[in-house]
Amino acid sequence: MTHVLRGYPLVSVILPAYNVEGFVQRAIESIQRQSMDDFELLVVDDGSTDRTGDIIRQCTRHDLRIVDYHPTNGGAPKARNLALDHARGKYVYFMDADDWAERELLESLVEPAESSTLDLVVEGFHIDTYYGKNGEYTTELKSRPTAIYPTQHEFRVAAAELFDQNLLYPPWNKLFVRERIERLGLRFRDTFMDDFPFVLDYIRDVERVGVVEEAYYHFIRQREDSETARWRPGMYEKREEEHGWMLDLYHYWQLDGDPTSMEMVHRRYIERLVGCIENVCNPACDLPPREKLALIDQMISSDRAQLAVALAKPRSRMMKTMLLPIKTKNARMAYREGQIISFVKSHNTKVFATLKARR
Repeated sequence: MTHVLRGYPLVSVILPAYNVEGFVQRAIESIQRQSMDDFELLVVDDGSTDRTGDIIRQCTRHDLRIVDYHPTNGGAPKARNLALDHARGKYVYFMDADDWAERELLESLVEPAESSTLDLVVEGFHIDTYYGKNGEYTTELKSRPTAIYPTQHEFRVAAAELFDQNLLYPPWNKLFVRERIERLGLRFRDTFMDDFPFVLDYIRDVERVGVVEEAYYHFIRQREDSETARWRPGMYEKREEEHGWMLDLYHYWQLDGDPTSMEMVHRRYIERLVGCIENVCNPACDLPPREKLALIDQMISSDRAQLAVALAKPRSRMMKTMLLPIKTKNARMAYREGQIISFVKSHNTKVFATLKARR
């Protein structure tokens, strides 16, 4: 599908970039090569200290569809918000600068949005995890069958399944309506993992939602300094906050009594609690072993953790085994399990990615 450029583009693609000199050109070119032309690409170089800014300038020099900004470093939320303030499209699409998109991406999102007058379109995506020195990688597909949910209730009931496939967390597999973003006054919050609150705010009262089974976006796990690979001192507190957001959302949706929805919410929390335990066991964590053990004991003994582990129905035998230390409140066993997970995560990326996909 090709659109003739108008005074206002159909889609505003927003791309924040910080110190991604090895990736940003591929990301920009993947948008330039889209099968539909009616878009603008807003690239924000967030005060990069490597060659990212120069590469962006080179890519945008001869393409009038691209506008680049070069503010001082302020973080991804401010970079996205700067682009949102200048966006002109009917729709908004967000992309990360170390990822890339196949040429059909925008067309596959715009087509159902236009034909069915949708407030949101959600699409499948690939998680490509790279390992080794020769570019080897594993691919995990996240996708659900194509569907249209014409009412709030239908979408809300289906949301548990979409959350289960990780389709409702990130902003970069979605087409948003810009007028709705502005009407709700939505912007990215200046916080760790800023994109999830933005999505939650958008879907809270959303009405007409479409799901596209195809997956044309590639989320890349590769860099050692990626957000998902480092020790995070406040990870547990952040996961607690996120769980509160989910409980609040389902209470607002009046689905906090729905067994399927609540099982998903609590299983999501308890699986991420395992990640918090691994985070404490990361070798970069400088807490003494005794404090690590005490912190893990606090995590697994809380009323919230015990409720979640009681309600969750793990999807694999491996996950059932991993939840046993939490269910029995055995902090030492959980500590040892966290050490094993951390070792595998840092020494064999392929095995870790495969096990995580099968959890």
